[in-house]
Formats: sequence, structure tokens, C-alpha cells
Amino acid sequence: MLAQMFLAGAANLRSNKEWINELNVFPVPDGDTGTNMTMTIMSAVREVNGLGDEYDMMKLCKGISSGSLRGARGNSGVILSQLLRGFCKEVRENDEVDAGTIADAFDRAVDTAYKAVMKPKEGTILTVAKGVAVKTRELVETGDIEFDVLFPEIIAEAESVLAKTPDLLPVLKQAGVVDSGGQGLVQVLKGAYEGYQGKTAVFEEESESAGDGRKALVNPEVRANAEIKFGYCTEFIVMLDRVGSFNAKMEKDFKDFLSSIGDSIVCVADDDVVKVHVHTNDPGLAIQRGLMYGQLSSMKIDNMRLEHKETLFTMTGGQEAPAAEPVPEPVPESVHKDVGFIAVSVGDGIAEIFRGLGVDYIIEGGQTMNPSTEDVLEAIEKVDADTIFILPNNKNIILAANQAAGMTKDKKIIVIPTKTIPQGITTVISYMPELDTEVNRANMTEELKKVKSAEVTYAVRDTVIEDASIHQGDMMGIGDDGILAVGPDRDGITLETLEKMVDENTALISIYYGQDVAAEEAEALAGRAKEKFPGCDIELQPGGQPIYYYILSAEE
Repeated sequence: MLAQMFLAGAANLRSNKEWINELNVFPVPDGDTGTNMTMTIMSAVREVNGLGDEYDMMKLCKGISSGSLRGARGNSGVILSQLLRGFCKEVRENDEVDAGTIADAFDRAVDTAYKAVMKPKEGTILTVAKGVAVKTRELVETGDIEFDVLFPEIIAEAESVLAKTPDLLPVLKQAGVVDSGGQGLVQVLKGAYEGYQGKTAVFEEESESAGDGRKALVNPEVRANAEIKFGYCTEFIVMLDRVGSFNAKMEKDFKDFLSSIGDSIVCVADDDVVKVHVHTNDPGLAIQRGLMYGQLSSMKIDNMRLEHKETLFTMTGGQEAPAAEPVPEPVPESVHKDVGFIAVSVGDGIAEIFRGLGVDYIIEGGQTMNPSTEDVLEAIEKVDADTIFILPNNKNIILAANQAAGMTKDKKIIVIPTKTIPQGITTVISYMPELDTEVNRANMTEELKKVKSAEVTYAVRDTVIEDASIHQGDMMGIGDDGILAVGPDRDGITLETLEKMVDENTALISIYYGQDVAAEEAEALAGRAKEKFPGCDIELQPGGQPIYYYILSAEE
């Protein structure tokens, strides 16, 4: 019954996803609240459906808790995952639950969610959850109460609290909407009650229409005038080196550090993973700190300022968004740094990844357009730092970078001999700001040995390389040391290339798809890779690179 209620709640949230999205007024990429909450809960749905027909309460709760945490996206998704996690921790030891157990579980859910958020804000999903928990406790304390009475009362209270959220957050009142995350929680509760009444969850194909055709009228001026203090929404999961190794002190220290570099912080730990969300101007610092506790997975970095502009453009029908009062142009930042980074990159997606990791300057170039020594010198001049690390990310660019370093007298230039894009990304991630630059140089260079890279492209003529006959138009998987696979089928060659790269030490496979690959095609490939390499985490990123359909990496 609990599984049926959970699945029905998830289905109802999903069917109302677009409507919930339209309620959002905050100019952030994880402002697609309905989408983020749906993706979060659907991750748990997949875990529950994977249990089959034979499971107990412990396995069910583990599936819901673990699935929602690993799939959590954005503030609203992480908070929903924590509500589910707290609820499950309370009920997982029981073979059955009564109204009193539900009250205890709601209390624990709220406590878990509030602790996960650095600065809880009222007028949000948290307020709705707290109102539900308080009302449930009041009802239970009046005496024996049946679920048929309890559940409708809970939903009525949730809707009542939700209706009051504009009184707690002025921006909601100005926009004329209730809190989107709170509405998402209400939809989960409504769906769960329908599941209790016998409704079976149906997960139909996605449609572009809202769940019930309702529209939320959001004032564009609210978004236009909203200030984005921290530009990058940064999320990742830390896979702990040891189960239970992330203690309370570590969690507090990590949260304090995140508070020093950003806001909208959520940091929650399960037995073997830590989910992190922060808005910051330097995502690389958050990522580097996370590496102190274990390997990283499910990394996502979004430029909120760019997405804010795109949202305004869409909302105003392609017209500039109106501003109530003239706002002075911000003074361009020119903050001197002790250490800076320059990376050679190709493709908008890959360039954005590097920027999100803290790289100060991107030199556009690569295999078909090698930047010159002058290009590198110009980049060095524009980075205001005492020490600059340069990542050529191509063996044909290392010489130019070294030459530019030799010509620079007023800054210390350190060229890390990265030969591929994946090596460059790993190098930036492995940089530790608290260590001496020479120690970092040694560590970063050593990390290169743990990365295997490859690229998938097409042959422009017939040839024979390393005893492999290659025909014009063939797909080729080219690894660090030569040709790994050749054949007519692009996805087949990509998987064969990965098979040659992956060994017993491989923990993470990253796939960056190029401008000539549709997102659906890339997702299908990633799905096949997950089936083929079940022991590895698979990361799929839009690279946007020309020439190469896929850039691949396999890391320990």
C-alpha cells in the first residue's frame, strides 16, 4: 500500500509538472521546480519499480530514500528528497504503519529537510511540510483516527498553508502566485491519497501541456528586476570513500565553507553519498572541497545569469523585459587572484564546463584550429593573477603554451601537459587551493595518468593504420595511443571504444556529445553504456564540439 501511494504521488506530481513550473518566480535555472521535483521523485520511482514484487518495508524505504537523493535536482528537488528520506527513516523498521507512525514520520521528515538547508526560508515547500506535520500531530493526539479521515484533513491543511505562502514571501504576492515547491508537495500528497483509495499510478509519455491546463500569471518585472548575486548553480554528489565516513563535524565544516563562497546551500549525507547544491561565483572551489571526501558524480553547473536572460526573452515574447527603475550597469569585475587558469577548448558546452569549474579564460581552438603563441600570450595578459596554470588540452598546442610561458616575465606560468579535453577537466577538478602551486603541479600532472581519453569521428579517406583498414566515411574511435575501433556504425564504434578503455579500476565514464549529435541520440547511447558497464557511473554532457561526435573518458 505504501508503495502504491508513493507511486501515485509521483505520478500526480509528474502530470502537473508544467503547471508547477509556471508558478516559479525566481530567476534561477533550478527554478523549473516542477521539472526538478519530478526528476527527483522519478529517480526514486525507478528504484521502487526495480524491486519487483518481493520486497519488505526496509527495501522499499531504501529505494525511495536512495533513489530520490541520487536523483535530486535543484533546491526543491533536494528538499523533497530529504522529506522522503526523513519519512522513510521513521517507517522503515515497521512492518505496518498507523496514524501515529505517520505523525512521527512527518515530524522526522520536516526535521531532516530543515537541517539540510543552510538558511531555511518560510513561505516555501518547507513551510507547507511543517504545516502538514503539525496538523497531523494535532489530529493524532485527539485519539484514534482512521486514514480515511486523516488523509483528507492533511491535504486540506497543506492547501491552506500553501495559500498563505504569498503572505510570507513578498515576491510571491507581487507575482500573484503561491510557492511552486509547496504546490509540488501538495500534488504528491493528493496523488498519494488517490493511491490509498485504489488508484494505480500510470506514467504516460511526457506532453508539452500543463497537467490540467491551468496557467500561472507571473509578473515579468519581478524576474527582470531580480538580482542574481551568485551566477552558477552547482550540484554534485560525493561518493564517500567509506560508508559512514562523513561525520557531523565534516558536514558542518563543509557547510561553513559553502556558506563562505555562495548561498542557496543544501548539503545532505546518506550512508555512502553526499548531495551538494550551492549557488556560487566559483563552482571550482565547491568541487575541489567535495573531492576531499570522495569521488564526484552527477555534476551539473548552470549559468543562471544567461538562463535568466533567455527566460525573460521568452516571457516577453522576444521583447526586452521592462524594468521599473533604471539600474546602473555593474562595474566589470577585475579582481586580482593569486592563481588563475587558462584552458584551450572547443565547443560551447565544453567551454561552459571549464568556466563552471573556475577557469578564467577560454582560448577557442583545438584539433582543427590550433591557437598560436600570440593567442596564448593574449590570454595570459587578460588573466589578472600571479600564477597561471595553462591547460593546452591537445598535444599540438603544448609547444605553443610552453613558448608563451617562456616569454612571460611578470607572471609565473605553469603548463600542465594535458593532451585531451577530459585530461583538462580532471586537472582543474584536482586543483586544491590550500596547497602550494608546485605541489599542485605535481598532483595535477599525476592525475593525468588516471584518465583514459578517446574521440569518435569519421574518416575522410581510405587508409591503413596499425593494420586496420579504414574506408572513407568509416567511424573511428581514436584513443590516447592510437585507433581503438573502426566500423560503419557510430554508436557501435563508440561502445567498442569504451570497451577498450574500461578496466577493473574504472569508476567513471564521461561522454561529451558534439554539435552533430542530437540530445536524444546521446541519451540513448548513454543508456546502452549503462547497461554495458553497470559497475561504472556514466556522465553525459553536451560538449557542442565540431568534428568529433563524441569525446570519451574513463577514470579511476
